Amino acid sequence: MPASAASSPVLTRDPVRDPRQATGPERRRRAGILLLLTLLVPGGAQAVAGSRRWGRIALRVTLAVWAAVLLALVLALTARAALVSVLANPVVLVLLGVVLVTLAIGWGLLWVDTFRLIRVHLLGPRARAATAAATVVALVVTSGGLGYTAWMTQSGRGALGSIFGSGPAIEAADGRYNILVMGGDAGEDRVGLRPDSMHVASVDAETGAVTLFSLPRNLQNAPFTPDSPLWQAYPNGFDCGDDCILNALYMDVEEKHKDLYPDAEHPGAEAMMDAAGGVLGLEITGYAMMDMAGFAQLVDAMGGVDVVSGGYVTHRGARPDGTWGDIWWEPGTHHFGGDDALAFARSRKFATDYARIRRQQCMQAAMLQQFTPATVLTRFEGIVSAGTQIVTTNVPQSQLGTFVDLADRSRGYRMARLTIGAPDFGTANDRFTTRPDYDLVHRRVAELLDEEPTKAGSASTAAPAASPGATPLLALTAAIPAPLLVAEASPAATGTGGTTRPGVDPDDPSTWPSAPTGPNGEPYSAMELMRIQDAGDEAQLVRIASTNDLCAPGG
Repeated sequence: MPASAASSPVLTRDPVRDPRQATGPERRRRAGILLLLTLLVPGGAQAVAGSRRWGRIALRVTLAVWAAVLLALVLALTARAALVSVLANPVVLVLLGVVLVTLAIGWGLLWVDTFRLIRVHLLGPRARAATAAATVVALVVTSGGLGYTAWMTQSGRGALGSIFGSGPAIEAADGRYNILVMGGDAGEDRVGLRPDSMHVASVDAETGAVTLFSLPRNLQNAPFTPDSPLWQAYPNGFDCGDDCILNALYMDVEEKHKDLYPDAEHPGAEAMMDAAGGVLGLEITGYAMMDMAGFAQLVDAMGGVDVVSGGYVTHRGARPDGTWGDIWWEPGTHHFGGDDALAFARSRKFATDYARIRRQQCMQAAMLQQFTPATVLTRFEGIVSAGTQIVTTNVPQSQLGTFVDLADRSRGYRMARLTIGAPDFGTANDRFTTRPDYDLVHRRVAELLDEEPTKAGSASTAAPAASPGATPLLALTAAIPAPLLVAEASPAATGTGGTTRPGVDPDDPSTWPSAPTGPNGEPYSAMELMRIQDAGDEAQLVRIASTNDLCAPGG
């Protein structure tokens, strides 16, 4: 053998690092493998076909990210409250935003380098076009997705900061968090704000089981305890006659008695907590005010909401002849935009306040049920804008994790409820009780809270709480007003009050009685109802609207 031949180096074929040595099919497979590596194991393409140093750095970052994701999943299963509290921390959210942007840029650079390593000029025309398109799509989905998540995180941070306080944690009283949830109304025809929808959610601090107490807006003589600042102004209760209905207290304090709550950001809300506590005999430690205009904007941002109505409901609008007046929604399934959803929930003409309370709870339950992570992701900007307007609360941001965790636990129980008015108080002839026996109310409240909570399952259950995969904004929207945004259980099923329709489950349309019909046995049309109203037959319309308290989430 010649000496020159013996000393020649042996060339090893390596098509992965040098595609010039590969056949056409091998080059196509190589391109697909490098793209998959960059998608599933960022840095893998560089480690096998490019700079091993940069590949090793990218792989270490990838492993660190997967370890963080795994840790978050473990915490979500074992210590969700702690995880949410950490993620709700504004400093953590800023750092998370920086990390996400850095990862988005880094992954984008890896895609560009992978495209270089593929050497698309060595591919055939079809493979070249497919590789370029796949790279662009993957770049947008991965780096773009991380960038969008970073933006959502910072938007959510701003929303959290504008809604939640920074004060001390609210305390549980006798093992329960008692939170007053109000629907505020400051319409153009009204002076100042007044809460027309008032509910106290009493949440078991261990199980998360919720008992909902609904307070009619026109309760009178609301009592105060001696340790309330309002005792100085109203030692005998809020007892100045018809002007002193419960929802008038908010503006009364804001205008006349702010000095009684010198350290409060919202003295009217603090006063409403004292009044609700006096009515129920409970210590109320937290409140959330939900603005009606923000409610309508939130529904629009969600793309509307679906509900099933069991009766005829009136509202103001444009009639077929162009005049402005009362028009009617018929029984059935409706898809409402924001303004219509608000009108449906607030309508009380030809109906009782109890029916109105039921529709409000139904509408809010429908929102929670249809407020999915997919809705948040696709409509995030509008929801953030509405969310910063809809809720004002004294619950601190640091305690968000506690309430998200309790909201999740509450799904295992049916929600008990008690209305401080018809049908739970008063006689069969009372349409509404504005001056209940508050000693009796206190006893009934205590008895209800002493009962063992009913497990969910056999009968209709409450609407689900926020999904564990929801974004911080969904958590903030669902966690604080969650007790209000959950469909109340059937009074007959829970044993918590009377009902005028035995055997009817308010949350199950299949058990509902039919709405009243006309003399010919046919349903009333909207035009017929307008003619009856124009004729002044109010008694007939009250009968026709008698089932409009029946309402359930649709969809």
